[in-house]
Amino acid sequence: MKITIALGAFLPVPPTMGGAVEKMWYALAQEFARRGHEVVMISRKMPGQAQNETVDGIRHLRVSGFDTPRSLVWLKFLDLIYSFRVRSILPPADILVTNTFWLPILARDKTRGEIYVHVGRFPKGQMRLYRRAARLQAPSTSVAQAISSEAPDLSPKVSVVPYPAPNSGSTQLAPLAARQKIILYVGRVHPEKGVHLLVEAFVRGTGAAFRDWKLMIVGPTESKFGGGGSEYSSALERSAAESGERVIFAGSIFDPKALESTFGSARLFVYPSLAERGESFGLAPLEAMTHGCGVLVSRLDCFSGFIDDGETGFVFDHRSDNPSRSLRERMEAVVADEALLARVAGAGQARSAEYSLPRVADRFIADFSSLIHNPDV
Repeated sequence: MKITIALGAFLPVPPTMGGAVEKMWYALAQEFARRGHEVVMISRKMPGQAQNETVDGIRHLRVSGFDTPRSLVWLKFLDLIYSFRVRSILPPADILVTNTFWLPILARDKTRGEIYVHVGRFPKGQMRLYRRAARLQAPSTSVAQAISSEAPDLSPKVSVVPYPAPNSGSTQLAPLAARQKIILYVGRVHPEKGVHLLVEAFVRGTGAAFRDWKLMIVGPTESKFGGGGSEYSSALERSAAESGERVIFAGSIFDPKALESTFGSARLFVYPSLAERGESFGLAPLEAMTHGCGVLVSRLDCFSGFIDDGETGFVFDHRSDNPSRSLRERMEAVVADEALLARVAGAGQARSAEYSLPRVADRFIADFSSLIHNPDV
C-alpha cells in the first residue's frame, strides 16, 4: 500500500519541537514502513533538514512552513499557502492522510490517494467542506459525535481510531514506592490546560499533604509553541513563589529519552485540562500510564475511553464552583493512600497496553484497506 501522510505547516518531523499529532503519525509511519508499506511524510522544513530524504524506510518531503501565529485568521491563511505547496509535490498514493485545514479541499487528483482527514480537534464548522474526503477519522467517540452533529450526512464516513500510546523504552520501570515524590504535568503551559489550577492546588495544600512532594511543570510557555505566553508564565511563577523551590518549571523537553526519564521518575501525573472543545483524546495522560504513573485528570469526555475513576486513574470535577479546591482535595486523597495509588497506577499501565502502537496500526491499516477496496463505503 502507498501511504502519504501530509502534516501541518507549523511543526517539523521528526518531532524535534513536540506536537502530539506529529509524534503520533511519525510513530505510525515507522510502523507502516516496518510492515512493508511505501510511506511518504510531508512536513515543515527546518534549517539543517533535507528537503528530500529516506530514513528508516520513510521518504520525507519537506516544504517551507511557518511559526504558529496568534491570530486564528492568519493561521488559516498560512495553512492555505502551505497546503498549496504540499499539493504541488504530492506523490501517487493509495491513501492521503492529512490534518491540515485546506488540503482536503485542495486535493482533487484521485491518483494522489483517497483523502483521509485526521480530525484531531473538535470541529468548528469546517466538516461540511470535506465532502470529497473518503474518511473523517476521529481519535475519540466524543469527537466523532461532534463531526456527525455538524455534518449528519457525512456520518457514514466517520471512524474512530485512537492515538497509539507512546512506547516506554524502559523494560525496568521503577516501582512507585521507589520513585521520588513528584507530581508531574507535561503539556502546553496554557490557561485552557488548567495549569494555574494545578499550581494553586499544590501551593494551597492543607497541612502536611504535599510537604515532601514537588510539582514539576514540563512544557512550552511560548505562544509560538502553543503556550500561554509570558504573562501567563509570570502569573504561574508568582503563584508558585509561596512554595519555595517545590514547584519546578522545567520548560520543554523534546528529547524522547529525557522525557521518558521524567515520566519514569514521577509518582502522580496530573492533567487538569479545561478545554471542553479542545481536548480530543488525551495523549499525555496515556503516555504517563505507559510509564507506570498514577494519573489524575479533569472530567472531560475524551479521557473516559481509558480512565475509569478509582480503577485505572483518578478524576476531579473541573466544572465545580471551585475547581482548584476540587483538584486539591482529590490530589490530597490520592497521595495520602500509597496502596491505592500503586494499585490504580498498575491497572492504568495494563490498560494502556490496549493502545499499543502495533494494535492501533492494525486498525489504521484495516481502515485504509476498506477505503481502497470499497471506495464508496
